[in-house]
Amino acid sequence: MPGIGDPRFEQAVILVCAHDTDHAMGIRLNEAAEDLPLGLLFERLGVEGRPVDPAQAVLAGGPVEQERGFVLHTDDHFDRNASLAVGGGLAITATREVLKAMTDPMTAPRRSVLALGYAGWGEGQLEDELRENVWLTAEAHDDILFDQDHDTKWVRALARIGVDAAHLSGQMGRA
Repeated sequence: MPGIGDPRFEQAVILVCAHDTDHAMGIRLNEAAEDLPLGLLFERLGVEGRPVDPAQAVLAGGPVEQERGFVLHTDDHFDRNASLAVGGGLAITATREVLKAMTDPMTAPRRSVLALGYAGWGEGQLEDELRENVWLTAEAHDDILFDQDHDTKWVRALARIGVDAAHLSGQMGRA
């Protein structure tokens, strides 16, 4: 929401990947890491082969552990020892093996995006922020999760739940 009070999350679109009583973890999906296409990252990491889409932007997934990579992908690629089912046909994996799989059209997930870092919340923090109307929630859709039009994802995510971004205000109140 406007007025979140934290510039790291202004107009953020975040997929919550894990949520339990102790913590929550999500990946920001609408901020590309500056000047870092997937092919260049693979080259820097020494991953053999080139990703299926080397020009795809690597995302700035959040402020926590920004040097750590997470691949959000469709669950047609799933390593039961390393992948976490997110739900809705999605999984998240943080291994070199998933990077290697992304270099071969036969083993690559149907859709995927790599993010550096994640957003994290401590016990009860996300619940408190939701009660305070800091965040709006919506169902996940592939076109928001995986497309490369990062500049319009926030507006499109709002539109999916019937909200016009132009009508939002950073002012809060109680009725």
